[in-house]
Amino acid sequence: MFREMCKSKIHAATVTETDLKYNGSITIDKTLLEAVGILHYERVQVLNINNGTRVETYVIEGKRNSGVICLNGAAARWAQPGDRVIIISYCLVEDKDARNWKPKIVLVDEKNKLIKKLRS
Repeated sequence: MFREMCKSKIHAATVTETDLKYNGSITIDKTLLEAVGILHYERVQVLNINNGTRVETYVIEGKRNSGVICLNGAAARWAQPGDRVIIISYCLVEDKDARNWKPKIVLVDEKNKLIKKLRS
């Protein structure tokens, strides 16, 4: 049996922009993606702290150290620049390994610069 576990989390990032006309996804600073092990085109869940909603989409790699968190396409209607979001990716872990599983978690400042790496 496999369990679906939190693989990665970027906690309390600030939405820097939205682009309704883009073809979909969320653009995330490459530095943050590397810190938590999320890949270009990987599925993520985005939780909007400001309004309590959630959306699933896939990741587009943004420019390194840009601080970009941009919701694109339909997801652009779901948040506004300045909103705080939690970005989570998941993975399947064998049951025997699940109890000792540790996701990669990062905290960021208001400009989406990495301030701390955590292991839960």
